[in-house]
Amino acid sequence: NENLQKSGVGEERIFFVGNTMIDSLLANLPRLRPPAFWSELGLQPQQYFVMTLHRPANVDQADKLTRMLAAIDSGARGLPVLFPVHPRTAKTLRELADLPGNLHLVEPQPYLEFNYLVKHAMAVITDSGGITEETTVLGVPCMTLRDTTERPETVSIGTNALIGTDPAKLAPALDRLFAGDWPAGAIPELWDGRAGERIVTALEG
Repeated sequence: NENLQKSGVGEERIFFVGNTMIDSLLANLPRLRPPAFWSELGLQPQQYFVMTLHRPANVDQADKLTRMLAAIDSGARGLPVLFPVHPRTAKTLRELADLPGNLHLVEPQPYLEFNYLVKHAMAVITDSGGITEETTVLGVPCMTLRDTTERPETVSIGTNALIGTDPAKLAPALDRLFAGDWPAGAIPELWDGRAGERIVTALEG
């Protein structure tokens, strides 16, 4: 709202309505379902991690990706790490000789299955933006392997922390998680599943 006003948009033209992505999440919560590999891998709630990586700074260099995966392997303390692999990341993974034993590479997951995994994870490690919103609403700790985010409320209010792209910074973050020292977070204003209704009301008005 402040940036719009600084750009010359009058306050009477600005309608703060919430977050439509959270409308989708909350509407679909009752429909979330485990993926086929849930039973095969013997997964238990809060006893595994979910990881997604696709940004060039993290995945385009084989040595950097190797160090990142080693840091996650070490910091996860033997717990399974579910890794739905982005096509960009798959190219670099093919160059790596060995992968950590607790890392489970799976296909990119459909919406209902992926968010089931997120909802029941101990934590999410990601360089995505959207997932940080879902973890905030679901109350799941999230570690973002980026230096900036276009969703700052997930950090200032929610369960997300910006770790950066240096693999060495992962270990302290994972230590805080296992020590029970991760902020509980809260849900940002108007992330209540009714943004769509408010948009329609504003348009009709």
